[in-house]
Amino acid sequence: MEKKSLIYIAGHRGLVGSAILDNLREKGFSNFLTRTHQELDLTNQQAVRNFFEQEKPDYVFLAAAKVGGIMANNTYRAQFIYENIQIQNNVIHSSWISGVKKLLFLGSSCIYPRLAPQPLREEYLLTDELEYTNEPYALAKIAGIRMIESYNLQYGTDFLAVMPTNLYGLNDNFHLSKSHVLPAMIRKMHLAKCLDAGDMDAIRYDLKKRPMEEISWDAPDSAVLEFLKMHGITKDGVSATLTLWGTGKPMREFLWANDMADACVYIMNNVDFSGLVKDGSREIRNTHLNIGTGKEISIHDLAMTIKQITGFQGNVTFDASKPDGTPRKLLDTSKLENLGWKYSVELTDGIQRVYDHYLS
Repeated sequence: MEKKSLIYIAGHRGLVGSAILDNLREKGFSNFLTRTHQELDLTNQQAVRNFFEQEKPDYVFLAAAKVGGIMANNTYRAQFIYENIQIQNNVIHSSWISGVKKLLFLGSSCIYPRLAPQPLREEYLLTDELEYTNEPYALAKIAGIRMIESYNLQYGTDFLAVMPTNLYGLNDNFHLSKSHVLPAMIRKMHLAKCLDAGDMDAIRYDLKKRPMEEISWDAPDSAVLEFLKMHGITKDGVSATLTLWGTGKPMREFLWANDMADACVYIMNNVDFSGLVKDGSREIRNTHLNIGTGKEISIHDLAMTIKQITGFQGNVTFDASKPDGTPRKLLDTSKLENLGWKYSVELTDGIQRVYDHYLS
């Protein structure tokens, strides 16, 4: 990419999209195209086609998606598969029609089989069954990968796909039921800490700052306490208790969103589709790149780390009747490391930064 290149970032207000925008600015890029969902509905084929015909971006970062944690994925299954496929189809196809030089599509590590060997290598894609709770979302992302490869092979485009591990960062979604595990856990732990201290004003301040549909910040104490109970936060006697979903045994890998953004910009500048195709390959597939740290932590140990960072002094328990999701999701990142990129922010440091930002 040249500094004067016109760059479209789809999903620029999201966790990764906003980090990509910041990273590009830090590197001296300044010619950006951005649209909010209200300004451009990416599920609308004609609207997307009109946008690309009028604006003619040189490069595209496709970071827009409908995302959420295990509860949201399992509850809104139709929305997750429909909206993500619509977004991908429209942006990728219009990028080809309008002559985009290079596109980077962001997928997810949930594309890999539930019981695939660990760590997860790119070639494990479609070798076994997916995790049921997020299967619709995973299938949409798999379709995106194959679409990228197919357009490159048929039309000669230079489109790339990357599969990030679980991401977290300052611009995260802290919704108690629709966010990913790490930001949801930070907020629940913070609210449990406030309840443990008997500080209802702090709880109300939190609900006012980050509203929830089910409760008003100025509702009676009894209603607020019932709302907290719905999300596993209770107080019976002296200490508060936070109850989390599952057994706590699943292992997860987490990547700082700014590291993810740096990897995306690095790949856009230094990697081409032709360089990802193995010499002499008769069948070209799985040219996507994993992005992660190569390190994992159990959900139990993650909770204990967040408990220490937030200063919650109460109890943390796990409800084994709730789903765990995939047992392990550790990415093999050797392919990207061999191309010259490696992460920089360790998990404990990143969580501390997120909580400091949350409090501010």
